[in-house]
Amino acid sequence: MRIHTCAPAVRRADISGIAYGFMASQALFAALEIGLFSHLAAGSRTVAELTGVSGVAPNRLRTLLNALVGLGLVVADGRRGYANAPASDRYLVRGAPGDFGEYFRLQIAQQIYPALLHLGSGLQGTGSAFGTFTDLLSRPYEARIFTSAQHAGSLTAARALAGRVPMGQARTLLDVGGGSGAFAITLCTRNPRLRATVLDFPAVTDVAREYRDAAGLANRIGLLGGDAMHTPWPPDQDIVLMSYLLSAIGDGEIDVALAKAYTCLRPGGLLVVHDFMLDDNEAGPALAALWFLQYVAYRSDGVSFSGRSLAARLVDAGFAASESEALIPEITKVILARKAAA
Repeated sequence: MRIHTCAPAVRRADISGIAYGFMASQALFAALEIGLFSHLAAGSRTVAELTGVSGVAPNRLRTLLNALVGLGLVVADGRRGYANAPASDRYLVRGAPGDFGEYFRLQIAQQIYPALLHLGSGLQGTGSAFGTFTDLLSRPYEARIFTSAQHAGSLTAARALAGRVPMGQARTLLDVGGGSGAFAITLCTRNPRLRATVLDFPAVTDVAREYRDAAGLANRIGLLGGDAMHTPWPPDQDIVLMSYLLSAIGDGEIDVALAKAYTCLRPGGLLVVHDFMLDDNEAGPALAALWFLQYVAYRSDGVSFSGRSLAARLVDAGFAASESEALIPEITKVILARKAAA
């Protein structure tokens, strides 16, 4: 099923495609877990060859392969066996330039999918997948899965965002809820004079340190462990970046975060907000709306917002805000908000 903003459903098949969508996602997750797409990176392989490298029995492996062929992720070549579809080769092979598979395998399969089993109780206000993000990300094992997955999933967006941010003479950047530091690393790599601080939970910054050091940026990216809602933010920043932060916090906390950003920015400083955002008429996109919905499984005070409604809150916080622009089509948008010069 291809998810986008759809016309009203008119057939039972339209509903069935949604109801059975979890089967397709589980087929993808299972293939990623056994490294199937990576095993096919060098070209077509038979079931017997794939059994040899994956350890999965031929009958079960063929059943998975048939499902993946039906989904368009694998191609049956009619001679030797099976090969990756073009998109699978590009995005699902470990180590490929566009590798997105680890994000799906780790965060979506191991954290988001199980959490959504609690959506019903979250909607009713009778329970949640876990206490809070603070609770989840205070556990080193969960923090590593979450942060490693986010790193894999954020690099492409970080490169796209780096081309959108007007750096000017900026020297300092605070990345709030910066996770692995993917955005800070990308921006510092592109802008040699820039120094950044990543603020996130301590178990997250422990993982971020590994990515930062591997990028050779230990002397330019500082790590600040804490809860962004309670930890003081470093002052006199040229740029504050919030990527996927506002969607993950409660309605009242959004205003707290915007006020803290305004306070810590120097006059004329820039707030960059990258997040899930609905269209201004709030009729989609479907993927952005679904990402907002998954937060209902975690917390009772989360809200969805459009680019227009978020821009209005930015203005209320004292910023001059731009119109939102799409960054990841159908999923995320960017708003640039400037603090008035002195």
